[in-house]
Amino acid sequence: MDEAKARFGHIDGDHLKLLNVYHAYKQNNEDPSWCYDNFVNHKALKAADNARQQLVQIMARFNLKLCSTDFHSRHYYINIRKAMLAWYFMQVAHLERTGHYLTVKDNQVVHLHPSNWLDHKPEWVIYNEYILTNQNFIHTVTGIRGE
Repeated sequence: MDEAKARFGHIDGDHLKLLNVYHAYKQNNEDPSWCYDNFVNHKALKAADNARQQLVQIMARFNLKLCSTDFHSRHYYINIRKAMLAWYFMQVAHLERTGHYLTVKDNQVVHLHPSNWLDHKPEWVIYNEYILTNQNFIHTVTGIRGE
């Protein structure tokens, strides 16, 4: 299973890994057996695809221009991170000299959740979820840079 997950990994983190999974799902014609073989949830990917199609329809209804960077462009992941930062601007954390992260919004000390796929600690991260257990964790994390 770890080998299958590693196939989709991205050096900058979890959101981009999940996007790679989605692209692979589409490239494999949304095949449920491909999902099974790669340990990914077909229903979750189908729901993500449905949400994307709804957004495309809404944009068309309001005559909004669809502008996507080509997947093979060197600017693709940079633009994705910029879009995510625009959405998650209140969910940003900075790596302190002590080795822990501090949330920008409310100065909470947090740690990267053990399930993240980062193999390093970026100076700045955006996160999807804040988890409070015996420690404060941030989950689904992607490194951001001043690009």
